Amino acid sequence: MLDQIADGFSHQARSPVLRSPAEHGLDFENVTFPSHDGVPLEGWFIPAPGSDKLVIANHPMGFTRAGLPTHLEPWHSIWAPSGNGFEIDFVRDYAILHRAGYHVLAYDLRNHGLSGAANGGVSSSGIFEARDVVGALAYARERPDTRDMAIGLFSRCLGCSSTFAAMTQFPEAFHGVRCLVGPQPVTARTIMGRRLAALGIPDRIDDLERRIVRRTGIDFAARSPREWARNVSVPTFLYQVRDDVLTHPSDVQEMFDNIPVAEKELRWIEGTTARWDGYLEFQRRPEPMLDWFATHMS
Repeated sequence: MLDQIADGFSHQARSPVLRSPAEHGLDFENVTFPSHDGVPLEGWFIPAPGSDKLVIANHPMGFTRAGLPTHLEPWHSIWAPSGNGFEIDFVRDYAILHRAGYHVLAYDLRNHGLSGAANGGVSSSGIFEARDVVGALAYARERPDTRDMAIGLFSRCLGCSSTFAAMTQFPEAFHGVRCLVGPQPVTARTIMGRRLAALGIPDRIDDLERRIVRRTGIDFAARSPREWARNVSVPTFLYQVRDDVLTHPSDVQEMFDNIPVAEKELRWIEGTTARWDGYLEFQRRPEPMLDWFATHMS
């Protein structure tokens, strides 16, 4: 069982891009651009004519820019036991942002969706994926129609951890970025520990870590968004399901506490234990996040 978990965590199985902005009547452009280290990244550019504001969006581990079809197999069987057996459609997020007057650039991280394979397919919890965040910023600044726009970041879970890591590794890339909205960042040791506890083997976390290190060369301590959060340099809004069965409230709380900027907010989602409800929060109650973007990107 530990070997199976370590295999799945170390080399994420790709999920398909099953949704399209066209389903919501959105004009869009299929785009490709290089990560900071040259990995080809695939995405959508959704224009909002007349706007001078751009939101760059990425996604959680195992997802794509389109979300995750957790209502279908094999994803349903994987996630339903933790209460997360329903679909996440991120294209609805982009429709909300578009209606609010934002251009949107949404892309697949390396080793996800339709983006290129890299680093032997290893999932690094943000260490390598940070280069994708920087590549998306560089692409936005190089496009003639977006290079002078105000930029905000909508970085979810792995995408948020990768953004923290990018701010640590490439701080100069974030000069001029107005703000960050970050749903549900999580540390690898915490989420894997919770998964083992649910399986009735909470005392085997060190055994699991040794297996992950043998597959990736990266231990849990090196995968630390809590520490990377100390280098966050823009106004940041985090939100998290408080009773999420896959993490502990103290995990995101410590990240939030470590963020050194004065303009920051942490909002808890109550009344559910499903992590996926955190990913749907923007569709259900977008006002706090839209207010954050509007305040800092005006």
